[in-house]
Amino acid sequence: MSKTKRTPAGEVLTGFILDLFRANGLLLTAGDRLVASLGLTSARWQILGAIVDAERAEPVAWLARNLGANRQNVQRIVNDLERDGLVAFETNPHHRRAQLVVLTDKGRQVYDAAGRLQVPWVNGLSDGLSVKEIETAHRVICSLRDRLEGVGES
Repeated sequence: MSKTKRTPAGEVLTGFILDLFRANGLLLTAGDRLVASLGLTSARWQILGAIVDAERAEPVAWLARNLGANRQNVQRIVNDLERDGLVAFETNPHHRRAQLVVLTDKGRQVYDAAGRLQVPWVNGLSDGLSVKEIETAHRVICSLRDRLEGVGES
C-alpha cells in the first residue's frame, strides 16, 4: 500500500464523489420511471434537453461535447430519437457529413410533457432543503466539473 495519504479535504471529497455516483444512478433510475410513459429514458430526455437548450441546431458531436458524453453513445440515441420522429436531421452548411439535429413538433410535445411530469417530482424532492443549501451544493459540483474539464487541457 502506498504511503501517500489523502488530505482531510481529499478524504471528505472521496466520500462526496462516491455519494455522487450513487445519487447519479438513483437519478437516472428515477428519471427513467418518470418519463417511461412518454417512450423516453433519462438519456433520451437529456439529449432532447440539450437540443432545446442549444442556441442553434448542432451536430451530434457538439451535443455530445456539451453533455460531456461519448459521441458514439449520443449518435446511437439520436438515431433512435430520429426513428421515433422526435428529432430530424438537417443539412449543415458548414460540414457536409455532420448533419444538424433538430427537434420535431412531436419531439417538442414529448419534451414539454416530460417537463410537466418533472415539476411535481422535483418540487417533492426539494421538500426540506433550503434554496441556500441547494445553491451551495450546485457551486461545489460546478467547481468540481470545471476542475475535471481542465484536467485534460494541461
